[in-house]
Amino acid sequence: MVQLDGGDAVLQAARDLGADYIFSSAGSEWAPVWEALARRDAADAAAAGAAGSASASPSGRASAGEVAAGWGPRYLDLAHETLAVAMATGYAGVTGRGQMVLLHAAAGLLQGANAIHGALLSGAPMVVCSGESTGYGDAAGPDPGSQWYRNLSVVGGPQAVAAPFTKWANAAADVSVLYGMLKRAGELAAQAPAGPVYVNTPVEVLLAPWKPAAVSPAPAARANATVAVAEDVALAVRLFGSARRPVLAVETAGRDPEAFAALVELAELLAIPVVEPQSAVSSSFPRDNPLHAGGELAPLAKDADLVVLVGCRSPWYPPSSKPGNATVLVIDEVAHRPHMAYQVLTADHYVGGAAAPTLRAITAGLRPELAAGLIDTGLIERRRAERAAAFAESEAARVAAEHKALASAEGPVDPVAVAATLRELAGDDALVIDETITHSRVIARHLMAAAPGRYSYVQGGLGQGLGVALGAKLAAGDRLVVQTVGDGTWLYNPVPQGIMASAQYGLPLLVVVFNNHKYLSMRFNLTRAYPQGTYVTTKSGYGVDLSAQPDAAAVAAAAGAAGFTVTNTPELAPTLEKAIACVRAGQTAVVNVHLTR
Repeated sequence: MVQLDGGDAVLQAARDLGADYIFSSAGSEWAPVWEALARRDAADAAAAGAAGSASASPSGRASAGEVAAGWGPRYLDLAHETLAVAMATGYAGVTGRGQMVLLHAAAGLLQGANAIHGALLSGAPMVVCSGESTGYGDAAGPDPGSQWYRNLSVVGGPQAVAAPFTKWANAAADVSVLYGMLKRAGELAAQAPAGPVYVNTPVEVLLAPWKPAAVSPAPAARANATVAVAEDVALAVRLFGSARRPVLAVETAGRDPEAFAALVELAELLAIPVVEPQSAVSSSFPRDNPLHAGGELAPLAKDADLVVLVGCRSPWYPPSSKPGNATVLVIDEVAHRPHMAYQVLTADHYVGGAAAPTLRAITAGLRPELAAGLIDTGLIERRRAERAAAFAESEAARVAAEHKALASAEGPVDPVAVAATLRELAGDDALVIDETITHSRVIARHLMAAAPGRYSYVQGGLGQGLGVALGAKLAAGDRLVVQTVGDGTWLYNPVPQGIMASAQYGLPLLVVVFNNHKYLSMRFNLTRAYPQGTYVTTKSGYGVDLSAQPDAAAVAAAAGAAGFTVTNTPELAPTLEKAIACVRAGQTAVVNVHLTR
């Protein structure tokens, strides 16, 4: 009988947590997991052979159907830590399900830290693990390797490194607690506020013999959404029913299709304008709905008597400068984010609960009030007419801007033309993962996302978008996934490693580089601080010049993707069509678009 060890405990925990994938940037501590995977594959192959089947998948790379049938998580070898973590974030963004991530020691944890912090801000559940040595070669038992003594140890252990950018971080000190700690970690990651957790899995613990408890291997319980108490729902009903100039602001409802639908139902019932502020994480309200009021909350909030923040962590800036004197109602499962160093919501009332059931409960409470004539329906219809007129004016301006941008016969290309063309060619079911800075509002406005999750914005530090897009593609199947990214941000991404993963695992993407040849957001920050400074008057280039950047299309082609360059507007649509055809045929395509601004 084969002796199980800590590698089997890790694999069993991943399976019982319902993980579809193990995203790994390999390190020497993971030999026990690889051995456990190889034994699993051999056993599955033997069973398939005995049954006369040739369906076994090599190297643990089972299909989604095979995972569902009980093969357990598929293992993905990835060549960069940011890529591994960001793919888990992108996968969770589409599915809502947490996965397992294996990194190497404290060094790999530090490499992946930017993406782990991004997962924390995104609310992406995952269990991140890496190892250390507890005996450094002097303890009894298997030799961990001299690298742990010479180069890889950190004072306080890697859990101390992970603590500031995870929900929870700890070490599994013995193999007897490894399975239980990993399983609890996964359940903790899924509980609100969802996010990454960290478990330090020392080499000696992974190599130690493991004997599963008789009742321990069992599927983890599903994390349930919280529901607001009746008295809080009744308060919200009263506030909504009596408001004359209400406005809704939303950041995250698009991550849950049910919350998206519930928000639309409530807004349409009372004709309430809905704003998706700059801090929005995903498309949470249809851009083609006349009640969509754009991305600027302050002008509406200034004249409102009720501002409702649905899942909003940072509705206005500066944080304490709430516009106007409206009553502020916060609807959120966890209104105050524990990971935020500073947060001001200026709330008058809180309704604690997940968005979908809470919004549905409020709507259900409002309908009898409307039927009984207790809410002024004439006022509602006047608001509806006002919003329709404002929306028509906004749409006319959008269409005019697009016509002007697309009419240019010269180069470079207006970013409005890029966003509008992408909207027309990508298809309504495409997912857009945005990692631009100065062009993010242009993309959000002209993409006109009308479905939950159609548009998502990468959270945290730059350089994660390629991994997030690959993870989204892993979950999205045949749907087109597009990464929009600035040229400066593209340089932060692990491009060769990402294109390698795209080819290795059959995850073709369309990448559109919004290239203005500079760090424009940094220039904006400088000119805000020193509008008449020497830097401005001498036209200095410190900190913003990207004129020496390598050609994005050429780099992509060298790494195995299809590379395209667009220098003028007439080239734009034909080139994007060719690029999309490449993606449909199975090859990632990178389109480097030279912009006017």
